[in-house]
Amino acid sequence: MSVTKQFFRYVTQNIFGMLGISCYIIADTFFIARAAGADGITVLNLALPIYNLIFAIGSMIGVGSATRFAILRAQKEKAADDYFSNAVCFVWTIGILFTFAGIFVPDKMLILMGADAAIAALGQGYTRIFLLFTPFFMMNHVVSAFVRNDDAPSLAMAGTLAGSLFNIVFDYIFMFPLHMGLKGAALATVASPVISIVVCGTHFLDKKNTIRFRMCLPSVRRLWQSCQLGVAAFVGELSSGVTTTVFNFLILGLVGNIGVAAYGVVANFALVATAIFNGVSQGAQPLASAYYGKGDGTSVKKILKLGTATAAVIGVLLLAGVYACTDSLVAIFNSEQSAELEGYAYTGMRLYFIGFLFAGFNIVGAGYLSATGRARAAFVTSVMRGFVAIVGCSLALAALIGLNGVWLSFPASEFLTALVMALALRRGMRKEKRPVSIK
Repeated sequence: MSVTKQFFRYVTQNIFGMLGISCYIIADTFFIARAAGADGITVLNLALPIYNLIFAIGSMIGVGSATRFAILRAQKEKAADDYFSNAVCFVWTIGILFTFAGIFVPDKMLILMGADAAIAALGQGYTRIFLLFTPFFMMNHVVSAFVRNDDAPSLAMAGTLAGSLFNIVFDYIFMFPLHMGLKGAALATVASPVISIVVCGTHFLDKKNTIRFRMCLPSVRRLWQSCQLGVAAFVGELSSGVTTTVFNFLILGLVGNIGVAAYGVVANFALVATAIFNGVSQGAQPLASAYYGKGDGTSVKKILKLGTATAAVIGVLLLAGVYACTDSLVAIFNSEQSAELEGYAYTGMRLYFIGFLFAGFNIVGAGYLSATGRARAAFVTSVMRGFVAIVGCSLALAALIGLNGVWLSFPASEFLTALVMALALRRGMRKEKRPVSIK
């Protein structure tokens, strides 16, 4: 199969899988808006950064370990087998810490994110339930990343879609016929990774499976090596949480809870857009890592060109779609028909989504740098995008022009990051060389 056909096979299937994840978040928001109104959306938006942190840690360990696995397997190194076992050990160890937070301080977690007493009380049960299942969320990232890197992208997609479909169906059942409210939404959400793990787990029964679980002592060294290559995935996930947290505090200060609810509308559609670009990046990663491990620089560069071109086309289509359908998109979550929420969300959608003309290039570029062993460049560009640029731009522009400055800070930060990313990719392609084996 040609490199181009392989690329579109992996990327298309991974985009559908990532869309499945974002769709169940959209479904949560839709049903919560119907059941609890603007306050329910506020709860969900304040909880999203906690989700993002959980997903970020799971992605960093899962994608990073799977990338090491793919590179070392291409080099026929026996050390490749150790990375799956190590990843499983550490995601469960870290995940249990979040479980304890869910047991003892779920309301405090929401207050830390900016909730007042009423919002914290409303969202306490929701937050407690999803924190209890943190190890499963993280484990899902590990299993799906390894299955995808073991030449089974279709199964990884099927697992993600199965979990998402279950979540959407039972969101409705738990929240409306059974009248369980936000707790019902949380129960449907936590079942999603369990279903996905079960489906992806069938790969381990396949004769073509090359992933091995070996009982061995956990290795901090292997974890560090994995995290170096998983940093782009980590920052890619966490940047949404950082953006949401910073925006929430700024918007609370500018226009209050109704503004946060409006941002919740924008953020949910932004999650879908980000998921599509993550699908391109993570879909290309197994191929880039495998060809990099073999020393095939020509194919690696072709994958980068295909990835950036695909991201550019998607970015234009997303922006055009938002501008054509802004009213309808906002109305989906405005169950109380609030004119104030509608006005804020309408403007926010149109200004915020300009950033996706550049975000796709940054996400794909960071994934490429990680997939080809350029941990330092991936770290610098990812931190630039996920922390430095977005925080600096949002604080500066909010002070200068208020709420519209908050919306415009995302396009501004993505544009600045794109300049740095272009430089990093150009230097990387000049210094293309065969990778050094890391055991």
